[in-house]
Amino acid sequence: MSTYVYGIIRASHSPLPQDMEGIGDPPRPVRVLRQGDLAAIVSEAPEELRPKRRDLLAHQHVLDEAGAGGAVLPMRFGSASPDDDTVATVLAERTEEFLERLQTLDGTAEYNIKANHDEEAVLRLIMAAHDDIRSLAQATREAEGGTQEEKVRLGEMIAAAVQEREATDAELLHHALAPMAEAVSAGPKSTGWLANLSFLVDRDSAEQFLSAVDAFGQEHPHLELRVNGPLPPYSFAETPSSQQAEGGTTDAFGTVTTRRTG
Repeated sequence: MSTYVYGIIRASHSPLPQDMEGIGDPPRPVRVLRQGDLAAIVSEAPEELRPKRRDLLAHQHVLDEAGAGGAVLPMRFGSASPDDDTVATVLAERTEEFLERLQTLDGTAEYNIKANHDEEAVLRLIMAAHDDIRSLAQATREAEGGTQEEKVRLGEMIAAAVQEREATDAELLHHALAPMAEAVSAGPKSTGWLANLSFLVDRDSAEQFLSAVDAFGQEHPHLELRVNGPLPPYSFAETPSSQQAEGGTTDAFGTVTTRRTG
């Protein structure tokens, strides 16, 4: 049976809670596989693995528990290796870079912040800031809706202004919070979010960072902010050797040649 890998830690890492359970149905026992100065947090991998809520939460829970005892290089959900020997080989081959990355991430956590516009609030801002849009909107109202051409033009002008405002607000968010973080990573853009940013934050400074997020939200009430954290530092775990691997994909830090089980 293949080996499921949750994350990489130092061999000297604080012991994990006894009888910890991981993914699978029934849940697989979690264990620590040591190789020199490093260790991998692993369990047996189910023959079929799907991103079900229970398994996603189990993966997250293992990393949260491990993170409470020291730095962890987290693997993405679904990372598996053919066997323990393969994992140990990778740890041995990349000891230096993993130890360096663990040092960088020691004492940190990831906070992901997504931002979106309150549509009514941002429309009011646009009307106040753009005389041409405001004038055309007033003219169409007075003309009981105006012509189809005027309606299309007004819609295009508003859409362009909203897009411009999205870019501006994304930059404002980045510049306001970046000084409070060790590093910033922009996540993939998703429908409905004008910004998707992950911040690497010193755990001792987390309260100040969250206060800065609250202050930014109060200063910009036309923005809706979603904060998720503290998280394992998924977005900051990559090492220079991360690359696409034949027969599978590498995880966030390019360690084990992985495959999606099932």
